[in-house]
Amino acid sequence: MKLSEQIKPISYFKDNAAKAISDITASREPLIITQNGEATCVVQDIKSYEEERNTIALLKILAMGRKQIAAGKVRPARAVFAELDKTILK
Repeated sequence: MKLSEQIKPISYFKDNAAKAISDITASREPLIITQNGEATCVVQDIKSYEEERNTIALLKILAMGRKQIAAGKVRPARAVFAELDKTILK
């Protein structure tokens, strides 16, 4: 990704919104919108957004797991599977 090509002023986006959205969807590259020369927002396609949200959710789960391990809140896998077997086989 060439970041400089993906940065546009808000006036460009206002005048070319349909084309910009079409380009973003096709390339899956986000578009950074600037106001007064400063980046103010990012426009991205929905598939990329959903993938990022899913990635963030997985990273949060991993972080929670690491905290639990650090706090000693773990059990042997055999014990967990044995408990699941008892629950499923009831």
